[in-house]
Amino acid sequence: MLTELKAPLSNVQLELLKLYSVGIDDQTLNDLKKEMAQFFLKRLRQQADAVWVEKEYSDAFFESSK
Repeated sequence: MLTELKAPLSNVQLELLKLYSVGIDDQTLNDLKKEMAQFFLKRLRQQADAVWVEKEYSDAFFESSK
């Protein structure tokens, strides 16, 4: 029995499927994984920095809570 998809694929999944249909070597795949990880790390840091500014945190604040 076939299982139905509950949600359509995301835009990211569709783009990755296009890439994988061409086929890439293992080194290129590893490079892509690293790039994606760095991309998401950068975005997470930007969000954390925004919260830091919004909450008016400082190094002293975190030192005093140890």
